[in-house]
Amino acid sequence: MNDTPHEWDDVYLGAPPWDIGRPQPACVELAQRGRLRGQLLDIGCGTGENTLLAASFGATATGVDISPRAITKARAKAAQRGIDASFEVADALRLDTLRQRFDVVLDVGLFHSFDDDERASYVEQLGALIRPGGWYHTLVFSDDTPGDWGPRRVSREEFDVAFATGWTIESVTPTVLEINPGHPIEQPFAWLATIARR
Repeated sequence: MNDTPHEWDDVYLGAPPWDIGRPQPACVELAQRGRLRGQLLDIGCGTGENTLLAASFGATATGVDISPRAITKARAKAAQRGIDASFEVADALRLDTLRQRFDVVLDVGLFHSFDDDERASYVEQLGALIRPGGWYHTLVFSDDTPGDWGPRRVSREEFDVAFATGWTIESVTPTVLEINPGHPIEQPFAWLATIARR
């Protein structure tokens, strides 16, 4: 990733590709299946649509993002909609600062932004954040997505490598990740991975 908070903050002066103004359809399906519940953390929450979705389905939801501007927008949405959710500025690679454990962690479009070393550190921190028996759901660019625009593509096998110790992969399902129009790829192919903490 190797970006600074300032760079991420500048992205939210406008509408970045992933900030579509509504929850991702894959997350809506998770919520409808009862998979976004309990103490939930949305990492890299942006302006909070998926966090607010989880809260509206009864989760005690917290969203974190490295961008203060995104968090300000997320808090405003929560207040405007009357939804009880918490939002904090936090670095996804320093999650120990949260000093809390969760039943579910949601990650939409963050896992695919890390290089190999960052990914290993991130997964280690996830292991400390998620209670045994808890769940990690991530929606990422799939290696079936053509071209090179956007973040790193993730293969199915990379989940097996990253979550080899202390985790059980329940499913890795092909889907799409919706983005705003006007980009070289209209609707990137994606994986939705659901992984249990042992």
